[in-house]
Amino acid sequence: MPPVKPMLAKSAKKIPPGMQYEAKWDGFRAIVYRDGDELEIGSRTGKPLTRYLPELVEALKANLPDRIVVDGEIVIVRDGRLDFDAITERIHPAASRVKLLAGTTPASFVAFDVLALGDDSLMDRPLTERRAALERALAKARPPVHLAPATTDIEVAQGWFEQYEGAGLDGVVAKPLDLRYRPNERLMTKVKHERTADVVLAGFRWHKSGPVLGSMLLGLYDDAGRLQHVGVCAAFPMKRREELVAELEPLRMDSVEEHPWADWAKEEAHVSDRLPGAPSRWSGQKDLSWVPLRPERVLEVAYDHMENGQRFRHTAQWRRWRPDREPESCTFDQLEEPVSYDLAEVLGPSGD
Repeated sequence: MPPVKPMLAKSAKKIPPGMQYEAKWDGFRAIVYRDGDELEIGSRTGKPLTRYLPELVEALKANLPDRIVVDGEIVIVRDGRLDFDAITERIHPAASRVKLLAGTTPASFVAFDVLALGDDSLMDRPLTERRAALERALAKARPPVHLAPATTDIEVAQGWFEQYEGAGLDGVVAKPLDLRYRPNERLMTKVKHERTADVVLAGFRWHKSGPVLGSMLLGLYDDAGRLQHVGVCAAFPMKRREELVAELEPLRMDSVEEHPWADWAKEEAHVSDRLPGAPSRWSGQKDLSWVPLRPERVLEVAYDHMENGQRFRHTAQWRRWRPDREPESCTFDQLEEPVSYDLAEVLGPSGD
């Protein structure tokens, strides 16, 4: 019975040998519970997503067995590749908007594990048995419900890692063949794509625990020569956070007035420019105020994806200072785009 939190994965640099391999899907993780006409879609945190995806509810009822609990990913496909930004737009409080988006950006579901089937819980069965049961259960499934491709050939998995990125996929997940399903435990391995970029340090926020650096605010210059906010870099040991406050002191500005992001507090300014502290349904009441720095220092960060080509989707990872780079040379032109790859080549045009 819901809610059940999905089993998770820990990160690794290389694909480990001797496992089952699947593509890492770039969408919303979800566990689907069906018992006859009753169907619930639970998010990674256990909260229901059912009301936001009416078209997917009907598709799941048409393609899943009458009684099943299945783990997978909710995705949206646009122009032959996954579109994560379109998925985030589907979570909307207005029923009219939900109905509109169900028609204009319909969602798909990619199943990759099964927790229960009929009267039986499969959570204590090894992965090999669960995979076989899932293949039988979804043998007749058709789009927008798909069975995730899987292989035990590490060379095939490496090929997926290199090729599938162009279809918007996120990397490869490796699962031990004897793995039991354990909710909320990191027992799988994920290998994700990583890129680097040289960015301008333009400010920082204080840490919630006290007067040490919490996160760096990062910028890139657009074609018009404006410094646009592209995300944050935040993972530092506490001692390093203290050191950075002192290290950045010479760059601190008395006020934001002379800073490129001087209009950050004006809501209307966020319409045309990307500034820190923009109102967000995800940030809620979080304090988004920040300390302005003269944008004179460049650092290298690692990142995985860009949202709409405009900002890092996740927190960027510190790599090093770049004293050899001029801030004005840090532009969007350096951001790498993967070679295009049609998602139909991953799932098959008929969903097989």
